[in-house]
Amino acid sequence: MKLILFAPELILLLGGLLLFSLSLCKRRAGLPRRLTRLVALAATVACALTLHAQGTLFFDAYRIDLFSQLMKCITCAGFAAALFASSSLTGVAEEIRAEYYFFLILSSLGLVLLVSSADLLTMFISLELSSYSLYLLVPMRDDRQGLRIQMESAIKYILFGVAATGVMLFGMSYLFGLTGTITFHQLLPALRPMMHNPAALAAIAMTLGGFFFKLTVFPFHFWAPDVYQGASNETAAFIASVPKVAAVGLLVRIASLATPDGSFLVLMLATLSVCSMFYGNLAALVQTDVKRMLGFSGIAHAGYIMLGLVTLGETGYATAIYYVIGYLVMILAGFLVVCAVSKDGENVLVSDLNGLYKRSPLLAFTLAVSMFAMAGIPPFAGFMGKFMLLTAAYKAGFLPLVIIAVVNTAISIYYYLCVVKAAYSGDPGDSPGLAVAPSTKAASALLTVVTVALGVMPDRVLAIATEAVKAIL
Repeated sequence: MKLILFAPELILLLGGLLLFSLSLCKRRAGLPRRLTRLVALAATVACALTLHAQGTLFFDAYRIDLFSQLMKCITCAGFAAALFASSSLTGVAEEIRAEYYFFLILSSLGLVLLVSSADLLTMFISLELSSYSLYLLVPMRDDRQGLRIQMESAIKYILFGVAATGVMLFGMSYLFGLTGTITFHQLLPALRPMMHNPAALAAIAMTLGGFFFKLTVFPFHFWAPDVYQGASNETAAFIASVPKVAAVGLLVRIASLATPDGSFLVLMLATLSVCSMFYGNLAALVQTDVKRMLGFSGIAHAGYIMLGLVTLGETGYATAIYYVIGYLVMILAGFLVVCAVSKDGENVLVSDLNGLYKRSPLLAFTLAVSMFAMAGIPPFAGFMGKFMLLTAAYKAGFLPLVIIAVVNTAISIYYYLCVVKAAYSGDPGDSPGLAVAPSTKAASALLTVVTVALGVMPDRVLAIATEAVKAIL
């Protein structure tokens, strides 16, 4: 029975071992990709089958409940979608693709372990397993143009990651010093009477820093645009989407430490939300590189997600989970088009999308759905997610924050529509038509349908998210 509780993690671990073995010997082209896809799908199925499982492992350091299994299911599904959305992997040399997929699986394993962590030490080890795997993925980009931009991006990623880790460790040491425990279920009741203690507030704020880094929340955001631009398109698609799910999951767990009285934490989260929204949207207005624009927009979306956390209530938390699911689908749809348009793994400019509807109507439609959804235009997932986040914040009494979010949504519409305008109104010139792989077509259709379905029928997903949040509050 205990083995079943750990089934998704075991599948990912076994897949990692197989990929490691492939990296040591001669292998057929395409085998690492097919094996990784199979592992991702199997892990997703295992998460779905154990969705309602409950239990603890490793001397109560690892907890399985509805919340953890839901976040694992979303993470593994996002991992699988990212693999199918970037079928060609043109940005990575053939001879190192087994190693590339090995580190990709290890990163996903770290994220899956993260959401079930029941103490600070397990949480830290899981977070670092995921992070260091990503640090190695960024410089694996094929350097055909000799710019070495991926090396610069990797160095920035590592330096910012180490700084965020140091801040988080310092906060965790304070939590242990104040409470004498590292276990969440003992930490929570011990911290609640200390919510007016400056040391406790500083400890919680610094511990959150590691997850602000993953979610690209201001001021832990500086790495994101450069890393998106410097990493291969496929790596950027993964970094921009899947880690954010686990980050939101752990932020919800830690934010619940402040319930019911957390005025300082509310002020901090609200301030970071406003800074993230304004910085991300204003910086994205002037970008010409699509990946860099998506990097800045990701910072703004992190600010929107923070609106749910500010409420410190189950409705806000559940809505934040719903929104990150929608964002996962929207951003992967956008990166699918970037990967398909890029011929040899090079970065895609907005001007490169000119006349995309003539070169590939399916990709142009997918891009339009992605941009409209992220802009918050109905009937897509982005609109419904923002609407529910704003409603939750308004009911909690944060009217100024709601107004600021609405203003930022209006700002973001401009740069998203500029991309759609290029795809449908731009002159394609001499650009040839695009041949789209069957797996890419299937992924494009699936992401488009899910984006619309989440916007039109959010009730089921929101109900599961609410039930999962109740399990940890």
